[in-house]
Amino acid sequence: MFSRVLKTLYRSGWEFLLPLPLIAIVFWLLGNTVTQYVLSRPHRLVNKLHTSPQAEINLPVTMLAMSAEIDRQRGITTVFVRFNDPIASREKYVLPVLETAQIEAAIARELDIPVETVRRLISYRIKN
Repeated sequence: MFSRVLKTLYRSGWEFLLPLPLIAIVFWLLGNTVTQYVLSRPHRLVNKLHTSPQAEINLPVTMLAMSAEIDRQRGITTVFVRFNDPIASREKYVLPVLETAQIEAAIARELDIPVETVRRLISYRIKN
């Protein structure tokens, strides 16, 4: 009866399947050992980053958007200008004008930019 079981196991390929768990355990142990060795050793930096304190970078500040709120009761227009600069990200201007052409001209003078740029970036809201 034992010989029949062995013949059945031999026909099913057990001699190939039996060592697979043993091989997997050996690979896992070797991989774990190599990983621990590589990660625990000190790393020497050959190229160090050197900076000088006098280095100054001037990034161009661009306007992202303008929104104008026209208050007809008070006779003023409040204009908010958003920049991409994190320090001066938003500025507020209060103008004593109500017409869009006058608002655009005043903002263009204030920011020293062309009127066409103001027309392209500005959006209006009328407050009653």
